Amino acid sequence: NVLNYALIIVVLMMFANWALEIVKWQYLTRSLQKLSFWTATKSVFCGLTWAIFTPNRIGEYGGRIMLLKSDNRAKGAVLMGVGLFAQLVLTSFFGALSIAWFVTTFLDTPVAINFGIWMIAIIYALAFVVLYFNVHWVDYWVGKFKFLARIKPFFGVLLEVSQRELRYVLVLSLFRFIIFTTQYIILMVIILPDISLVAMVLMIFILFFVQAALPTLDIFDFSVRSFVASNLYAYITTQEIAVMAIVSCVWFVNLILPALIGSFFVLNVNYLGDSNT
Repeated sequence: NVLNYALIIVVLMMFANWALEIVKWQYLTRSLQKLSFWTATKSVFCGLTWAIFTPNRIGEYGGRIMLLKSDNRAKGAVLMGVGLFAQLVLTSFFGALSIAWFVTTFLDTPVAINFGIWMIAIIYALAFVVLYFNVHWVDYWVGKFKFLARIKPFFGVLLEVSQRELRYVLVLSLFRFIIFTTQYIILMVIILPDISLVAMVLMIFILFFVQAALPTLDIFDFSVRSFVASNLYAYITTQEIAVMAIVSCVWFVNLILPALIGSFFVLNVNYLGDSNT
């Protein structure tokens, strides 16, 4: 059965996806603490387990840094933020341009408004790229607020992140983004073969963008994803149930399955560390 083989490929791609995230986490923390691939794996999967119970995956920070030495955890959280921001840059870049395409393609808007929408989308997308490659600005702005004085030293680690390192992290994030997208494409090509490939991919980018923007819990996120996807794809297909099934399947494979794996690691983590954290 073709669909069964497709599901196997989607699951294998999930492991490839998180392997890239593990490599990225190793790379980002190497100046703080050398992590073996196995330790980095436990760290990432612990983060995934905590992430599903917190809005916008904020718990991923706490879950992941617990396998760092207690003195490195605060700086590790800042560096983790760089990796997550790299992913957000790609989501925002492709999502903004895809939304401009969607509005100008499916909504009846005047030419002048279409031009304005494209300009806003391009500026929005490029702003994320500029901010990412100047991530050290965060350290500067944190220093501007007195109530953040206690955490200001931890953000100094951003000054040590080079442009070369930022490019490498962004490339790893791009490969992850391609994997995410390909998982959807594989299932949609088999289940919904009549959909235009270009429209299919751009709708996926919009779905990613909306997911990143909404403050939802991963454990209940399938309902939001399914609702958004069914409304988006209603413009190009009448198979809403199939779209919802595909989105729910990818949600389970990419988030719930890894979180279940991570739960085995969570039970063995020292949450107190060797000093006050």
